[in-house]
Parts: sequence; structure tokens; C-alpha cells
Amino acid sequence: MNGSYSKSHNQATHISAVILDLDGTLLNTEQATKDILKEFLERHGKVIDVERENKRFGMTHKETAIAIVKDYDLPLTPDQFSQSIMPLYHEKWVQAKALPGANRLIHHLHKHGVPFALASNSIRKNIEAKISHHQGWKEYFSVILGSDQVKSGKPSPDIFLEAANKMGVDAVHCLVIEDSLVGVKAAIGAGMKVVAVPSLENEFNKFSIADSVLRSLLEFHPELWGLPPFEDCRFLSRDAAFPNWMSLSNLNLMIAGVGNALPIEPIYLKGYYRNGLLHEFTDNGTSPLPIQVSGVYFGWARVGSHEMYKVVIGIKWDTDCCTSKRKIETCLIDGSNEQNFDKQMNLVLVGYIRGLGSKGNTSSDDEILDEDKLIARTSLDLPAFAQQADAPLFSEIAFEGEENGEWIRM
Repeated sequence: MNGSYSKSHNQATHISAVILDLDGTLLNTEQATKDILKEFLERHGKVIDVERENKRFGMTHKETAIAIVKDYDLPLTPDQFSQSIMPLYHEKWVQAKALPGANRLIHHLHKHGVPFALASNSIRKNIEAKISHHQGWKEYFSVILGSDQVKSGKPSPDIFLEAANKMGVDAVHCLVIEDSLVGVKAAIGAGMKVVAVPSLENEFNKFSIADSVLRSLLEFHPELWGLPPFEDCRFLSRDAAFPNWMSLSNLNLMIAGVGNALPIEPIYLKGYYRNGLLHEFTDNGTSPLPIQVSGVYFGWARVGSHEMYKVVIGIKWDTDCCTSKRKIETCLIDGSNEQNFDKQMNLVLVGYIRGLGSKGNTSSDDEILDEDKLIARTSLDLPAFAQQADAPLFSEIAFEGEENGEWIRM
């Protein structure tokens, strides 16, 4: 399953409140803390079992600690394990960034007076530590609940039922947004509607029990659930100033609703271009991009140390029975792709167009379309997007360099 998935929504069900998970749904804590357990186990002469750890996603820390001590035969009690490893997590939480679309959704719900709660399997004091670095989050939530504030954590429905009770909303009128199977099962057990945004790519096909499965929060459409729609897409009108190269057919196409572009918080990535693809420079083999960065984006590409181009990219996952690999299709809009073959690139993505496979069920929807290029080219002429080309982080070349056609380490 490469694109998003949705069941038919029951229009008789009116959604009055939203309940959000934290880790892996709003906050990229998994990436910020990804090596802590691995390094901890290595100090005890153990090798991490990634597949086993992935199955623990969404569990409470107490349950996880018991299982880790047992599975790895550690010479510690679960309490000793927790006391040793939790300070290491606390140090890293400050680095955890909001996932794409998280701030947008939180501010949107708050602006429109929609009650929304935060319900996490973390304990309450850890929740507050994690969100304290994100302006407005603590103040905006109507309710914040941790697993230590209810009888049982997820997959028990207790935390979602308590959140609904504190908001004064019937469970049947609540929509839950979750990234883990544990959380999805808890929401279903509570009798609530649930949107899944999986944080494990190779687990995507297991989420069909949810009412909707999305690749990213950027694909979430509140109006499908009877909630106020987002208002931040840049729709072009006939009164806008269009460049001379734009044909009447393209103009009509954009006005018909194809030409929407969503401003996003800048996403930086780096790599080299080859055969229409961007091959990322990674940190110890791990991409800095969150799993949830998927779809068609646009922005600016700096090739080498001088040339600047408008760029549109399609990010998707190629998944087989055992592995998943990110594929980044890259198209320089105003430059020669052949001319820039096998050159280093710095990219800053500043806008989002659509999810891959979101325009229909044809295979072409998983590729960059001419419509996408048209939207990107026009949007990048607008001040809101154009100014990002001068962003300080983007202007700095701080990765592998190119000299006389040879790759060197800077």
C-alpha cells in the first residue's frame, strides 16, 4: 500500500472533539532518541533486535522495561533499567522536532475552538517535558493525559475514554489520530473513529483496521470529519498576475482546484543527484527525514556551491515483504537534469502539493506530474516561498563537497 487509505465515512457520525497521540504522531521523538537503547544494550554486551523493538511501539515505558530486561537477559530489574536509561532520553527530548503538519493541526483546532486532547502512553511528567520545548502546545490542549493517570494504558481504551469524559464529549463523537497499532486498537475499543499515520513504514499495511490511513498529517482533511477545513492553501485566482508562459488551459486547470500549494516549515536534506533520483547523505545509514515525510513537495535546490534551481520532488517508499527503502524522485524545473547529473545538492522544501497516489488509483499518480511542476513553478515566485531560498541554513554548504569532479570530505 503506497498511497493513503480511507473507509467510507459515516456521515451520521458528527465529530465534536479530537484526541491526539504524542510520540510518533505529533513529535518525532523516535528519531531524536533512536540510538539510546542500541548503545545501552551494547554496553551490556547485547545486540538490539530492531524487529522486536518495533513491535513495542506505542507500549508504556513500564511494559517496555519489563520486556527488555527479560528479552535481553539484562542483569537489572525493570526499575534499575528505567533509572539508568531515562536520563538519557530526557537529554534527547529537547531535540525532538514537530512532525510535518503537527503545528498546523494544533493551531487550526485551537483557532476554531475545537476541543482537543493529548493522550499518550508516556507518564504525565514526561509528556510535559517533551512538549515544553514547543510553544503553545501545553496551553492549547483542552486535556493532557498520561498513562499514569488512568487504570491501564493503551491498548486499553481507558485513556481515550477519560479524555472524552474530561472534554465533556461522548466517545462516539471523538476522532483519534494515532501512529501505532497499540493506539489504534485502543481507539477502536473506545468506540471512536481513528485516523492512523503509521510511524513504521513496513507496518503500513497492518493499519487497515483504522477508519483512515495517511502517510502524513499533511494529508489530513478536517472537513471529511465535519470539522472546519484548513485555510492555508495558496489557491490561485484569475486576478493573480501570471507569467507569460502560462497557457490558458494551464490557467483554467489551476483555477479548477489543481493549483493548491501548502506552505510548510522548511525541511532540509542533502545528497547527490543521479538518474532522476536524489541519493541522501545519511547519518550512520539513517535518513534525517521522518518516516512521515511522503508525497509531492517543492522548494529550492542548490547544486554545487553556486547554481540555484526551483525543484519539485516526489518522496515515497518502495516496500517488499521484508524491507522498505525511501525513493526521492527529483526534478529541477528550470534547469537541465542531465547537466546536473551526479552532482551534490542541498535542498530546502518549502511547500507541499499532495500525497502520492492521492489523485486516483493509476500508477501515474505515484509520479511527479506536469500539474505538480506547474504548481511548484508558480508558487515559488510568490514571496512566501521565494524568500526561503535565502534561508541561512540553506546557504551554508556543510556537507560533502565537490572539487574538480571528485568527491571530497569537508
